[in-house]
Amino acid sequence: MGYQHKKTFDASATALAFPLGGIGTGNVSLGARGELRDWEIFNAPAKRNMLPNTFFAIRVQAGDQAPVLRVLEGALVPPFNLSHGYHPSQNGGLPRFANVQFCGEYPFAHVELDDPNIPVRVALEAYTPFIPLNPEDSGIPCASLTYSVTNISDQPLAMTLVGSLCNAVGGVQFDPFMNIARSKQGKTRNQYRNEAAVRGIFMDASGIAADDFMFGSMGLVTTHENVTVKPQWLRSGWWDFLQEFWDDLANDGLLTDLDYEVESPDGRPDTGSLGIVDTLQPGETRAYPFWITWHFPNRHNSWHGPQTVKPGARPTIRNHYATRFADAWEVATYVVSEQPRLYADTQKFHNALFNSTLPDYVLDTISANIVPMRSNTCFWLEDGRFYGWEGCFDTGGSCAGTCTHVWSYAYSLAFLFPSLEREMRRIEFQIETEDDGYMTFRNLKSLGETFVWTWADQPKAEPAVDGQMGSVLRAYREWQLSGDRVWLESIWPAVKRALDFAGAHWDTDHDFVLDGKQHNTYDIEFYGPNPLSNIYYMAALRAVEEMAKALGEPEVAERCHQAFEASASKFDALCWNGEYYNQYLEDVDAYKYQHGQGCLSDQLLGQLHAHALGLGDLLPREHIRTAIKRIFDYNYLVGFQNHSNCQRTYVLNDESGLLLCTWPHGGRPTFPFVYSDEVWTGVEYHVAAELIYNGWLQDALQIIKSVQARHDGVRRSRWDEVECGHHYARTMSSWTVLLALSGQHGDVHQGTLSFNPVIDASSDPNLFTCFWSNGRAWGRYRQSRDSAGNWTPEIEVLGGSLEGVTVSACGKSWVADAVGSPA
Repeated sequence: MGYQHKKTFDASATALAFPLGGIGTGNVSLGARGELRDWEIFNAPAKRNMLPNTFFAIRVQAGDQAPVLRVLEGALVPPFNLSHGYHPSQNGGLPRFANVQFCGEYPFAHVELDDPNIPVRVALEAYTPFIPLNPEDSGIPCASLTYSVTNISDQPLAMTLVGSLCNAVGGVQFDPFMNIARSKQGKTRNQYRNEAAVRGIFMDASGIAADDFMFGSMGLVTTHENVTVKPQWLRSGWWDFLQEFWDDLANDGLLTDLDYEVESPDGRPDTGSLGIVDTLQPGETRAYPFWITWHFPNRHNSWHGPQTVKPGARPTIRNHYATRFADAWEVATYVVSEQPRLYADTQKFHNALFNSTLPDYVLDTISANIVPMRSNTCFWLEDGRFYGWEGCFDTGGSCAGTCTHVWSYAYSLAFLFPSLEREMRRIEFQIETEDDGYMTFRNLKSLGETFVWTWADQPKAEPAVDGQMGSVLRAYREWQLSGDRVWLESIWPAVKRALDFAGAHWDTDHDFVLDGKQHNTYDIEFYGPNPLSNIYYMAALRAVEEMAKALGEPEVAERCHQAFEASASKFDALCWNGEYYNQYLEDVDAYKYQHGQGCLSDQLLGQLHAHALGLGDLLPREHIRTAIKRIFDYNYLVGFQNHSNCQRTYVLNDESGLLLCTWPHGGRPTFPFVYSDEVWTGVEYHVAAELIYNGWLQDALQIIKSVQARHDGVRRSRWDEVECGHHYARTMSSWTVLLALSGQHGDVHQGTLSFNPVIDASSDPNLFTCFWSNGRAWGRYRQSRDSAGNWTPEIEVLGGSLEGVTVSACGKSWVADAVGSPA
């Protein structure tokens, strides 16, 4: 039982980057060789951003024998065709371990290093605390790195394990030769501190205002008592700095404090080193903990940098974590003092997710797509506002404004940190929704900006039908996951206006079928009745009907129900072609960028929401079941060698994937919608989930296997699924696969939680286990079958409380106490 086939990567997985860092904190990533890469802790994406002189190393010595030194990484791999070779600040010439294996089970990463010429084996465990329903402790700006060293020789070994970190406060820039340029702000200060259980180097800079974008601090700390410290590396010419450090470490394993004035004198950043000194007996293993912490509190008070800050507004605004911690040292003291709890609760989450009977590639998919919420795709401000880009460029956010037509696919955040999703809905409905129900699909108003759709000539951007209906559905989801009536009442008038706007704006002939100019997630407008818009609309009508019942507005509920019935009947008659739902247009080329008779992979997205949220079938059951099967049959392509794609390319060569649209019976427009030949993982996942809901399990699993095969560490990183940017928000639709496979549905308002798993997806026909969350609590669900064929359900609460909730599974129901047992 459990995660049976752990995927390991070797040094050839050069695309692999495992992000460390919390919600709204930025990241530093761990590469397949065990190297620290992609330093993105400065309030902006920064792929391939290197911090000079930043690495861990080990020195071991047996008796009077010559010491052995290694960087704690696997060997560098080709290509090596840099114009000037590796600069000394990249330490490419220092010896490394011959063999490396990387394994990632988010939020934990493990690296194993060994070498026939070194008398030790080293294992690294890296993570940042991650605890469902606790965004505060899942939003700590830190990376925990614990190196376990085993003496595999027959002699005692003197050992020094050293971490070196560049003080990047004020910024680090390079000249064309990769020398560190004298261009940073302020003068860096590296100070050794030894306070209570925490000892290490605190890094900041003088001469930078507290509200400046570059203001901040960093830390490198340990709890080990026997340390050696070099607060500053040699300040000298050429590359004396690396030579002096390496020779100093090699000499006796003790670092020399060079007794410099604290401030760097010349606008260049200092590097500091912190080492642990110990002796290992033959066969002995010991663990050596380090933490890297950071605190860069200020970000631009706008989406697009200082040039778009609202006149009269302050230029920067603080991150949420700055309200908890004054600097990186406070981060370090907190994370060290709370380490036993933080680690234990993070391990509980990991075990509940991975010790499951679900297939390993499904677990990899679900866990890997937690990453966007803790990447620079998202940011969390001091007053609690929470926002998301669509994804990340290499050096900036991609597509601003918590885009509703992208984020409406995402489910992971809602089930892990529902309070943050509720804040997004508050912004959408209280700030971005106008009196007539018009909602901007990019939320810019609350940061003082005006959204203008630059590809169109109208002064006011078209509303997005899928985004607006998706927000209505997500309001219902957040209500189910919270039961917070006060919160729902605060957005309820705007929810009703947003739904009414659909009928007034997109239903031109008032027959409850949307047929007007309908902007959508493909960045174009559909015209006429089409499945994406209309099935979304039906689902939104059902969601508002249920919310109206709960809030005691039966007239609204009845009006929505009647509209839903009329919409479903009319749309099914217009757009069902016997196999799937198509777009109803007499001339598909009358407007550019339509899909017409094409089989659209997103056609049942509204139905997926309805199934995940317990709203039932929106259209005839057999039509839904047939349509989702045809989406797989027609749109899933094995091998792309013969596929012509003049759009963006995400899948190619021998890879497999699900196209956004195909025309199995002809009728392709001259210019179909602009992304039709592409493959988006966020769409693949929701199609897989809907396949599962309709009994097409093997087809669903085949889609997921294909996504994982494409993200093999060599072609692409497993922890970065790209669409219009890195760490794309749409990929968080993967959580619906877990909901579908477990048959999991919770409603805090109703006080219910139920399971109806797909046992065929289990590794054991007599056992099913999975992670669950209902917005109030989380844990592990288990059901087992005895020799007589009788199933017994059990629920384990690992966080929160289930007290008073009626749990239903295996044909049984019980009112639970706080830990899930019958009360």
